[in-house]
Amino acid sequence: MMARPVALGLAVALFAVMQCDAQVPFLGTCPDVKVMPSFDVTKYLGKWFEAERYFAIFEFAGKCVTGNYTVDNDGRISILNRQTSSLTGIQSTIEGEVKLISRSEDAKLTVRFPSLPLTLDVPYWVLDTDYDNYAVVWSCSNFGIFSTRNAWILTRQREPSLEVMERAYMVVDRNAVSRAYFTRTDQKRCPATY
Repeated sequence: MMARPVALGLAVALFAVMQCDAQVPFLGTCPDVKVMPSFDVTKYLGKWFEAERYFAIFEFAGKCVTGNYTVDNDGRISILNRQTSSLTGIQSTIEGEVKLISRSEDAKLTVRFPSLPLTLDVPYWVLDTDYDNYAVVWSCSNFGIFSTRNAWILTRQREPSLEVMERAYMVVDRNAVSRAYFTRTDQKRCPATY
């Protein structure tokens, strides 16, 4: 009889983790990926359009997804994510805080969204970017015998060229990040404010 509460507890814990963290569960721990050297967060600031992503419950049916990174007066990095529901047409935003984990030139960051019910610092690792065209972002968290993973390809243009996407895919492939879980983000008929 003790197994049922334990199983229920694990299921609830897994659901809570998946609501706040990366969304694709995998057996095994996080793979070893390499972040870019000499990351310059000031060059990374500004608007990024989401070109492709792993499934994430918080982006379910989201289209026209953008992220705008800025520096506040006190030096904190903020992110404002926007999206439109392809089911209802409702536009939504969420504000977050970006923190460098260690050295300022390290591409390992965390993101926190204070308005969510369960606030966690979620890994946000920039695998590579040229700052002007594309960025490949990775997130992974270990939970014992499994891990949850997410990845994004961000671009500075709403509809990136094939050449830009191929450069991003080279980063994905170099880090053995599976392309099988990527889905294209709809960036058509988007609000002008996005």
